[in-house]
Amino acid sequence: MENQRLLSGHGPYYGSDNPGYCPAAAPATPAMFAPPVSDPSAPSAPPASMFDNVPGYEGTVMGGGGFLPPPMPTVPVPMPEPGQTHPDWNIPSITEETARDAFIMFASSKCCYNSDPARNGVITRMEAFNTYRYRLETFNESRSTEWSQEPYNGQPVDAFTQAVPGPWDVPAQAPAFFKDHTQDIRVPYTSSVKNCYVCLGMGRTPCKDCAGAGNKVCWVCNGSGYRHGNDRCSHCNGRGRDNCSHCHGQGSRDCSTCHGRRQILMFINLKVKWTNHIDVYVVEQASGLKVDNLSKVSGKEMYKDSQYLVYPVRGFPDLAVVGASERLVREHTANYSQTSRILQQRQTIELIPITRVSYQWKGTTYVYFVYGNEFKVSSEDYPAKCCCCSVL
Repeated sequence: MENQRLLSGHGPYYGSDNPGYCPAAAPATPAMFAPPVSDPSAPSAPPASMFDNVPGYEGTVMGGGGFLPPPMPTVPVPMPEPGQTHPDWNIPSITEETARDAFIMFASSKCCYNSDPARNGVITRMEAFNTYRYRLETFNESRSTEWSQEPYNGQPVDAFTQAVPGPWDVPAQAPAFFKDHTQDIRVPYTSSVKNCYVCLGMGRTPCKDCAGAGNKVCWVCNGSGYRHGNDRCSHCNGRGRDNCSHCHGQGSRDCSTCHGRRQILMFINLKVKWTNHIDVYVVEQASGLKVDNLSKVSGKEMYKDSQYLVYPVRGFPDLAVVGASERLVREHTANYSQTSRILQQRQTIELIPITRVSYQWKGTTYVYFVYGNEFKVSSEDYPAKCCCCSVL
């Protein structure tokens, strides 16, 4: 039976008690031995014993959970009031001069459009298809909690020194209304120090590149220690193995969880999220202009109402807007008052001017649209495009 012994993870044993011992085969420099490290089967997630029992946060876990419902208000909630109506729900149509100037500017902005139809085409008809856009915004605050961790470097430890405030009692600085924002807050009196669960408090974990051995088979001589017959491998000095470059031959590296500190700080993190939820309804119009175009322009603001809670629009001449307001106000109240706290609502109505312009050019009738306060133009059948536009 061969008497050659193996050192775990370190290749053949070249001791003189080996019958096959040859001084020339002995490595010039011994491979470095790996220091003790934690069990590679250590848990990748903290065990339940790592989490303190904090009153009011019993369901908090690593990675976070759902949003926490706000407590019932201790003071009466102000009732919404009907907004003031606007006496003038219409705006005058644009003039022929405005329509032509907008068309000329549109054609001039296109590199492959000839502007002659815009400048010299004969306008034969102008039709107003003004439409309304209703927008409802609900600005709310939601809160969620999760256990968090970081390497312990002497941070304050305050667990169980005082009563822990509830998730909705922790003060947070809200941004301006209708501005999205997120803030992370360390819940007071929840910070405690624990031994790292990954490295079991040793500060180091096995190197994954060399499986904790501290060295690898030499890639030049493929572990033989020789090249071209009896020539000793110059890369590994005849050892047949190289010290691992990632762990510098130690077989272990600083624990990535505790950064070699052996301890971690456990605490509850409160995530406060302010979100502005927006729903828009545009009254259908029969002009032929695609509704998507209207999202790029503004209109004349005819109505605006901002309160803690708004009241559905009343007395508006277009019943479609009234119905949309009632539906969206009802949906927002149901969707955002159960798991979050509504801070403010705002509803607006814009009148978006749309003018359909018919014109003649070289005996053929064409159509373009002028819309929005910006007098944007849409013309899908412009008659004087060069060949490159046809290809595109």
